[in-house]
Amino acid sequence: MNTDELQGKWKQLKGSAQAQWGKLTDDDLDWVEGRREQLIGKIQERYGKDREAAREEVDTWLRKA
Repeated sequence: MNTDELQGKWKQLKGSAQAQWGKLTDDDLDWVEGRREQLIGKIQERYGKDREAAREEVDTWLRKA
């Protein structure tokens, strides 16, 4: 899924993201607004993961979405 698709479908995917990463708040997800790099950054921040691990999680999640 490319960036434009992610931003276009963000409202539908937000619930799935919340289920996947429960530590992300509604405010976090509102701030992300479907921007992949911001989602990766928030996952890093909340879960203490390195950038590559967070990126792999997001990519895996997006393939399933």
